[in-house]
Amino acid sequence: MGKVTGFLEIRRQMTRYRDPLERLSDYRQVQLDAPVELAQQQGARCMDCGIPFCHKGCPLGNVIPDWNDLAYRGRWREAIAELHATNNFPEFTGWVCPAPCEYACVLGINDDPVTIKMIELAVIERAFREGWVRPQPPKVRTGKKVAVVGSGPAGLACAQQLNRAGHFVTVFERADRVGGLLTYGIPDFKLEKWIVKRRVDLLAEEGIVFRTQANVGFDVSVVELRENFDAIVLCGGATRPRDLPVPGRELDGIHFAMEFLPLQNRRVAGDNLDGMRDISAKDKRVVVIGGGDTGSDCVGTALRQGCASVHQFELLPKPPENRTPEMPWPTYPMILRTSTSHEEGEAAGKLTRQWSISTKAFSGSRGHVEKLHAVHLEWTKDPKTGRPIMREIPGSEFTMDVDLVLLAMGFVGPETDGVISQLGLDLDARGNVATDANFMTSVEGVFAAGDMRRGQSLVVWAITEGRKAARGVDLYLMGETLLP
Repeated sequence: MGKVTGFLEIRRQMTRYRDPLERLSDYRQVQLDAPVELAQQQGARCMDCGIPFCHKGCPLGNVIPDWNDLAYRGRWREAIAELHATNNFPEFTGWVCPAPCEYACVLGINDDPVTIKMIELAVIERAFREGWVRPQPPKVRTGKKVAVVGSGPAGLACAQQLNRAGHFVTVFERADRVGGLLTYGIPDFKLEKWIVKRRVDLLAEEGIVFRTQANVGFDVSVVELRENFDAIVLCGGATRPRDLPVPGRELDGIHFAMEFLPLQNRRVAGDNLDGMRDISAKDKRVVVIGGGDTGSDCVGTALRQGCASVHQFELLPKPPENRTPEMPWPTYPMILRTSTSHEEGEAAGKLTRQWSISTKAFSGSRGHVEKLHAVHLEWTKDPKTGRPIMREIPGSEFTMDVDLVLLAMGFVGPETDGVISQLGLDLDARGNVATDANFMTSVEGVFAAGDMRRGQSLVVWAITEGRKAARGVDLYLMGETLLP
């Protein structure tokens, strides 16, 4: 694959990003498109490794060496065909996936891995520019009707696969726009929404029907779906946020991340926010509790809104900068990562990141938060089980002045009121919807996929789940399936 000696001759080189201070003045994407020439050169680094562990690192099982090689050889139209064979939406993964495939790259054992994500993005964006990505409506219809509930990446992937199998597919979305967290979770500076709309428009041209502002279980009855569709696929996500039940939590100025982030996406889209509760970080001292991607998105958004300062707290200890024996190749390592939002905060001199912090309480006056009370932690390992043990450090308590607190501590599972409770679906030990190997729930004809089934995860996992659920639905409806 690639050039035989490419990995010896060519160093890893990533696509460029806009200057951190410049990009704080707008909500356009911080990453620039990968030049075709650069992607072609980087594709040459893909070595003939024998066993391409990148396949295992990618939940979709993308045939990465194949399209790396095709990109290197300038055979771009063949490259997009290989890429689309396993990934319905490489533009989504190309922009926002954390690229677990790169951490599994064989070259990464003792060198910098291949820039798989950048090459993927170059392939799909060139394909769109050249007009190679076109609607592919099915030639024959089966007459079967499927309702897909939720239009995030899992729902969209499931809908496209089922539509291509010839079924009539209707996607129900409770928001006013299609895309789930792609539209109302991920900030525009990471994924501009025209990219989502570009793909959704193609899906509509293929014959998929989209019904927005249709909250199944509330303003669209479950009975209606059961009567009018041959199968139902639930792809509603894991949208219940993890709360922080400490004294003072009820004070105004403390919000979940998913109360804060979608509002800015609506502002960028030009929506009228009259009647909506406005949450802004402008001129405020902001604390973001949670060190993951959602917390990082809150940091980047608060900076763009003109916050006075932003502190990001994480309960867990600071990760190592490199792999440790507990994180061997080719596993996805839990190492220290500095996002583009962190770079912006550091460049602006407004960001402080702290680890091993436990928030104990909030206090304020006139019903609004004014102070955060916390303590530093010490982490050790249980000598018998190896499990981490958390201990508060005596005398390390501190108080911080705050105006806005954003809770970005992850999600605990799907919302169970509405469709889940009305159908009486079984849940697993983690509170997610339980399914069998074919993604069918405890109720015949009802399937589930994505975060609703596996818990909070990555876009690439959501697409994988949607594809697998579609195969299960097709098998259920037709008795056989040719879906991959």
